[in-house]
Amino acid sequence: MTSELDKTPGGEKLHGLVQVLKAGAIYFLVAVGAEFVLEVIRLQVVALHIGEKLAEILEIPNVLLATMIGARWVVDRFTLPPLPGIRLGVGLVALCLMLISEWTVTQALQSLSVEGYVTSQDAAVGTIPIGALGVLTVMPFLVGYRWER
Repeated sequence: MTSELDKTPGGEKLHGLVQVLKAGAIYFLVAVGAEFVLEVIRLQVVALHIGEKLAEILEIPNVLLATMIGARWVVDRFTLPPLPGIRLGVGLVALCLMLISEWTVTQALQSLSVEGYVTSQDAAVGTIPIGALGVLTVMPFLVGYRWER
């Protein structure tokens, strides 16, 4: 049984927007969960043996793999159509939530402004997470793209 709202074109757009927001939030939670687990492993095990900077660099491929798996799962779970606007919308929702959470945690735990946090990062290692955030944004589009012959 469908409501009158679902039968109207505006209702379908609203349903699509809600689906994108839900999928983006779930994708964000999967990415943050994987990143949290890998961060704990990096800090408690790997960094003690090979150093902090090298451990941070070695963590990035694992985070990217977890991002790919999470994006594929979200695309399949929500049966997102292969439209760039919808898939990139999911990635943008996850990116916004990721930036908000990182800025909030940085402000709360380190008492730094966003500018202070950015300037405190190492130039070589600090730019890698920016690329990872870009990959987080486009991954829902890339994992579901079917290459035509």
